[in-house]
Amino acid sequence: ANAHISIQLGLGGVSMSYTVACASSTIAIGEAFRRVRSGEAPIMLTGGSDVPQAYGVARAWEALRVMASGDETTSPSACRPFSADRSGLVLGEGSAALVLEDWQHAVARGANIHAEIVGYGTTCDHTHLVRPEAEGQVRALRATLADAALRPDEIDYINAHGTATLEGDPVEAEALREVFGACPTKPAVSATKSMHGHLLGAAGALEAIVTVLALRAQAIPPTAHLDRIDPACAGVDHVVSARRDRPLRAAISNSFAFGGSNAVLAFRAAFR
Repeated sequence: ANAHISIQLGLGGVSMSYTVACASSTIAIGEAFRRVRSGEAPIMLTGGSDVPQAYGVARAWEALRVMASGDETTSPSACRPFSADRSGLVLGEGSAALVLEDWQHAVARGANIHAEIVGYGTTCDHTHLVRPEAEGQVRALRATLADAALRPDEIDYINAHGTATLEGDPVEAEALREVFGACPTKPAVSATKSMHGHLLGAAGALEAIVTVLALRAQAIPPTAHLDRIDPACAGVDHVVSARRDRPLRAAISNSFAFGGSNAVLAFRAAFR
């Protein structure tokens, strides 16, 4: 896939792919960000694509007992992250890509700047393939904030990984409480997989774009179908309908993959 894209678009720089389950495209974006920031490349194309809508793939996810219950697969509300009555994830498919470039390079070519990427962190739980741990997610969140030189109270919005699995959502909520619980105003949190499903390898890229567009529009997207919050997922500011109740200065996007790979990106509104 990398070669085809490079050939079609005439891209002669670094061409790499990452296979890290649900964190794949987030890690691809983070590593591209590091190359631009280091001066290795002034501009990079990065993102992800996945097509998991195949019988064998669906059966494999069902075997892990993380799919939404069978009687809900045709319901628009089948995916209910953080909800007390959630039953599992819903597979989606698609692709998403971003152009990352040095600020001066973007200005010089007259680029339409949507937001600024400012931080990236990644860790591994190193404990279990399908049972996440809050400690590893906390380390990834804090590493990203440190990389971005941002305090927890400077984050206004979080696009959560929020897959609607029974085990994953409470662990992510626990990690968010640990990192942001002491903030005077807690960041708004939403899981947009409730609307577009889980794109697996492409999920992080799509959610990064959602986060960027939230900053650009100064609007917070909701977690759809969240009528009753699971008490185990409480303690964070869940967004249940679209909001414009605060200025959005900085935001983060979480990807916490099966296998315990955690990756987080931080963005800042392009107000320069």
